[in-house]
Amino acid sequence: MKRYYKKSMWAIAAVVLLGASACTKNFEVYNQDNTGINPDDLKGDYNDLGALMTAQRSIINFSGGGDPNSYQLQQNLNADCYSGYFMSPTPFNGGQNNLSYSLMNGWNGEPFKVGMLNIMGSVNRLRNTNVNEEFPAVWAVAQIVKVTGISRVTDIYGPIPYSKVGTSKTSIAYDSQEDIYKSFFLELDTATANLRNQINGVTPALPFAFSRFDLVYDGDFTRWLQYANSLRLRLAMHIVKAAPELAKEQAEKALDPANGGVITTNDGAMRVKVSGSGFSNPLVFIATNWADIRIGASIVSYMNGYQDPRMSRYFDRSTDTTFPVRYQGIRIGSVGGSVTKNDYVTYSNLNVSGATPSFTLTTPVQIMTAAEVYFLRAEAALRGWANAGGSVQTLYEQGINVSMQQWGVNAGTYITDNTRVPEAFTDPKNSANNAPSPSAVTVRWDDAATQAVKMERIITQKWIAMFPEGQEAWTEYRRTGYPKLFPVVNNFSGGVISSTTQIRRLPFTQNEYQTNAAEVQQAITLLKGPDNGATRLWWDVAE
Repeated sequence: MKRYYKKSMWAIAAVVLLGASACTKNFEVYNQDNTGINPDDLKGDYNDLGALMTAQRSIINFSGGGDPNSYQLQQNLNADCYSGYFMSPTPFNGGQNNLSYSLMNGWNGEPFKVGMLNIMGSVNRLRNTNVNEEFPAVWAVAQIVKVTGISRVTDIYGPIPYSKVGTSKTSIAYDSQEDIYKSFFLELDTATANLRNQINGVTPALPFAFSRFDLVYDGDFTRWLQYANSLRLRLAMHIVKAAPELAKEQAEKALDPANGGVITTNDGAMRVKVSGSGFSNPLVFIATNWADIRIGASIVSYMNGYQDPRMSRYFDRSTDTTFPVRYQGIRIGSVGGSVTKNDYVTYSNLNVSGATPSFTLTTPVQIMTAAEVYFLRAEAALRGWANAGGSVQTLYEQGINVSMQQWGVNAGTYITDNTRVPEAFTDPKNSANNAPSPSAVTVRWDDAATQAVKMERIITQKWIAMFPEGQEAWTEYRRTGYPKLFPVVNNFSGGVISSTTQIRRLPFTQNEYQTNAAEVQQAITLLKGPDNGATRLWWDVAE
């Protein structure tokens, strides 16, 4: 038991640290070793676990012991920009890259590697230590972390290996996205039941302080239960067009108060702490140390147009001396050709300067906010689902208010404003990038509006409140079409990806084509479309 206890504690630490999902560049090919863990690393005394945790932080995308370039390719140079939140001032590959729809093989594989090697591999290793039977509440956290991380991977590619990962060292079968989502809900059933048993004293108290290994909720299983229910609600809403009855069933289960509740306050938000010497928030690292990312035109258009009081907490003003100081975004796909980094690096950055910056190298990595959950509940109420816990308007306005509280600003008359709209975009360096206002939607709720306008209001305000978490924002844009985003200026997809519909997914990885070719071909069949950036995912139903 002593030897098992040491092993399980190390594995717990490894899995809980995966909340932000990340990768290191020094990995074994996952088809050959889907854990990436050396069994010798599991040896040692309990008192050495802190050192082991530090040594293993290279498997998450915090800079220092990890590799910020992983996060840059995993999310920042795709979903963060496709969501309308960001754009790079750096003309990678002369501007012909993923941000102008010239999808680069060397970039497209990072989310897959993260999911297969670091998330699935570590969770499988944890299960092999028998934690699921000895400490079911700890296993519940591992399951929730896995669903969190892998849901983001399938929402990038569609079909991915899931049920068969860990069963072979050669070929690994892909699952359809529909089957993966159904597995998510079953895993959340098990996880939430185990958490309720732990909370209610049905399961004995843990013989160790789980808080030592929990970078999210400091060992608070009630918070993990609320997050799990909120995650179920998020995933249910993803599939509302593809599987409306299942979506309704799962959303109502998530919202049923008897199941433990959802996140309602900002201290319940899912954020992974940056802990330990030498580790950094990867988005802030890329923005400050490399200056490879700046604010996107779409988010500035909306927030400037609405005179949103969160702007000063989200962004810094431009530092360019050739035009008046202001909040200035970069339009996606506009950097390349003769453009240099110096042309756009002076546009608005994250709020990283001043006496009280919102973003520092130790800012926790945000996965889900309380505001997002209120907007999910508002949409559930709009759809007439049970257990939403309020009217559409009340939940919509609570979402805005709790976001304002999160950022420490006064909402003022923001919620009651029915005249301001997103502003047109002007690029002071190149008028060819200018664009008219993307939308006429205002902030104030109107029960007499059409269902489409009501949905646009909910999703637009949710999108503003989720900043800077671009992965979920991109998913919601693809699912709903909202908010209305500026299209790419230069589309180098060769006519494959529509500038109007915008990019829908990333292609499968070249490594998979080389090492798992037969299963990739089957995955393309499951995808029901060509393996390119224009093919819609299972839940991405065109209207």
